[in-house]
Amino acid sequence: MPELIRPSTVLPAVRTPFVVYTEDGIDLIGEIARPTEKTTGSILMLHPLPTAGGMMDSHVYKKAANRLPAMAGINVVRFNTRGTTSEAGTSTGHFDNALSERFDVEAMINYCIDDLKLENLWIVGWSFGTDLAIKFAHDSRHKGLILLSPPLRFSTEEDLQWWSNDGRPVIALVPEHDDYLKPDEAIKRFAVLKQTSIIPVEDAKHLWVGEPAVYRVLSEITKVIAPERLPLPEEF
Repeated sequence: MPELIRPSTVLPAVRTPFVVYTEDGIDLIGEIARPTEKTTGSILMLHPLPTAGGMMDSHVYKKAANRLPAMAGINVVRFNTRGTTSEAGTSTGHFDNALSERFDVEAMINYCIDDLKLENLWIVGWSFGTDLAIKFAHDSRHKGLILLSPPLRFSTEEDLQWWSNDGRPVIALVPEHDDYLKPDEAIKRFAVLKQTSIIPVEDAKHLWVGEPAVYRVLSEITKVIAPERLPLPEEF
């Protein structure tokens, strides 16, 4: 009998740890969760601010890795940016305020495409991870950006203009009660991007706490990558 999906639910996937080496000599700890059957696409997840507790196991990302391979056929790649610790281990180096993290993002995209041979790859950023995606995920081989709770703290007008010129999709999920950037302001700040889609999410907060918020995030990711797999099941 199917069971209700709960916060602790872990669905079948092939989970493989890895270490990736950056151009400036940092070791990045991570994991890929692959579907056991047909693959529909892939996501590389850039986590929230490590100085505020963000890491590859931040709850939405952990649940994505636990569910999306089985639910939607999506490869989920998570890793710790430099100086960040999770259950999987600690990446070497030190937090650098969205400067040297450029090497982390570039190394991980290269790893996903050159080593893992992932196709239909999208970059997913959450909070600080959205700034890393906007500033550094310029590699032409991925499909675009999915941004969760973008604060636009480190991103500049020039960074946004780069994406406007690039033309690839930029989809931003903005919580109604976000602590840093609410939907109305996000629409103004992202106006330079002709191809952006701002999706206001009612009753949600910056940290996407609660199963309804997680379900919405995972559904929006799936809508971009594998819409044929919607609606996501609530039991498995």
